[in-house]
Amino acid sequence: MSPQRIAAIGVDAGSTTCKVVAVTPTGAIAAWRLERGLPRIEEQTAALVDDLLAECPDASVDVRIVATGYGRKLVGRAERSVTEITCHARGVFQSTGHGGTLLDVGGQDSKVIQIGHDGRVLDFAMNDKCAAGTGRFLEHTAARLDVPLDELGPRSCAAPSEQAISSTCTVFAESEIISLIAHGVPLDGILRGLHRSLVSRLVAMVRTLGVRPPVMLSGGVARNTAVRALLEQDLGIAVEVPPHPQLMGAFVAALLALHTSGSDLDSMHGATRTPGFQILK
Repeated sequence: MSPQRIAAIGVDAGSTTCKVVAVTPTGAIAAWRLERGLPRIEEQTAALVDDLLAECPDASVDVRIVATGYGRKLVGRAERSVTEITCHARGVFQSTGHGGTLLDVGGQDSKVIQIGHDGRVLDFAMNDKCAAGTGRFLEHTAARLDVPLDELGPRSCAAPSEQAISSTCTVFAESEIISLIAHGVPLDGILRGLHRSLVSRLVAMVRTLGVRPPVMLSGGVARNTAVRALLEQDLGIAVEVPPHPQLMGAFVAALLALHTSGSDLDSMHGATRTPGFQILK
């Protein structure tokens, strides 16, 4: 990637990953970083910001920074913080150019967000009480079964059968899965049932809030092909995944840092949308 001028930086300090996005004066992404989240959030985000600044030497050392995500209050170099609900909604709108129903599935919680035609949040529902409806559910089980995380989706999609997982708790589900394996149930069918269990919780949240088409998916779980396929199957509607779904929050945080007058959330719709989530090479 050739050096680009950095005008602003957004930091999304999530529960499992840390994302940092740098944008140019036109709002295009110049560079980005994504790492597994570490306990010392302030130190990690500072190091990632310094790394981006070093990659783009034309950037000023006092470039504006806005933070979002689970650990946003711990990003010491940020001049302000914004809720991830707002950032993910605006990020998807910036990327796709339309509103709808967004499922943002992260490591610690999952959210269903209704987005208006101008990118504003109309309503939302959140699951932050149980890991069974989040990416942690898949990550924990993958580690316990010694299955690489990036193989979960393909193996589940290719499974010839599906084994129902009845437990509604991550801990109990793990015990149930171990018992199924001990009784000779094929692993891929178990993995598909595991995905179905997660998706059923997401679909229940969507239906409680109401479906406002189109349906979109963001967060790290959006990269899992089985989650998307089963959502489409259960909802009976296509599910759109924007480019770089994990960067939505950090991207809009950077745009908010770029547009610094007032709250500037109102100025980030309509004519200022960055078409196609442009990334400079």
